Amino acid sequence: MTPLDGTDVLFADLDGVVYAGDAAVPFAVDALNAASEHCRVGYITNNASRTTQQVSAHLHSLGLDCGPDDIVSSPQAAVTILKTLVPAHSTILVVGGEGLITEVEAAGFRVTDSAEDSPAAVIQGFAPTVGWTQLAEASFALHTGIPWVATNTDWTIPVARGVAPGNGTLVSAVHLAVGRLPVFAGKPERAIFDFARDKFAASNPLVIGDRLDTDILGANRSGMRSALVLTGIDGPKQALAAAEEQQPNYILGDLRELSIDYPDTTVVEKRGTAFVTVGDATVSMKANVVRAERAGSDPLNLLRAGCAAIYRSGLRIYGLDVDPAIYS
Repeated sequence: MTPLDGTDVLFADLDGVVYAGDAAVPFAVDALNAASEHCRVGYITNNASRTTQQVSAHLHSLGLDCGPDDIVSSPQAAVTILKTLVPAHSTILVVGGEGLITEVEAAGFRVTDSAEDSPAAVIQGFAPTVGWTQLAEASFALHTGIPWVATNTDWTIPVARGVAPGNGTLVSAVHLAVGRLPVFAGKPERAIFDFARDKFAASNPLVIGDRLDTDILGANRSGMRSALVLTGIDGPKQALAAAEEQQPNYILGDLRELSIDYPDTTVVEKRGTAFVTVGDATVSMKANVVRAERAGSDPLNLLRAGCAAIYRSGLRIYGLDVDPAIYS
């Protein structure tokens, strides 16, 4: 069976999965267009700097058939939370870009960038233009004890030139100034996944992402199947080290593998040693020692076997002796 079998909605992360900067990740566009022939495809992102119209226009320019209604963003989830915390039509101090401002205004709130306007709450999201002045205004306002909602906690974001600081870094700066944390809406919190499930009326969704600590953790928390694709932030070493709540159902090299039969995993126990086979690759695990017994024809299957062996053991990576061949 392929990862798409039985899936009614595929939720794909963007940064590191569909694109890096302005350029498409290799094979992603064709794979997602092919997937759309079998199920609905939605795009779920923590990036709060752009509107859903801007995001969909970017995806369309890459060759994807999608519109604004196919985008689920952390600003949408954050505003859903905000509505439960303050009265309608309140004044809200927004720290972020057009993507966040648009959603706040669409919900009927008045937007300000100054603490002197006595805002009822602060809502914060990433934008490349956010700097000290905006963070200081948030700090001034939050010292009055008003609610604080943040779109997401991503420490980093992948861009064309590499890895850059994300919204979590900016939120942390305000946190250190005010001594408290916001309510978070985006991945890995359930709010954005529940919003996506309801918006698409999904019954058996699959979430695909490049980060264990946001995409996979959030999907698992929300009871959704998850797939880690190794085209972005997290690679083989991180997959092997995944904590129990961050372990994916599938590990994919790239999005072409969405439509390829996923290999079965078999386990044989012999005299205290577990032999885990995926495809024609086999890994053994005895106590804390994990070894590649048979490399097989596909290095990805060796990684999958190593992950399966470690995950079933319940042991954490820092206590294991892992053969470098499994993750190299």
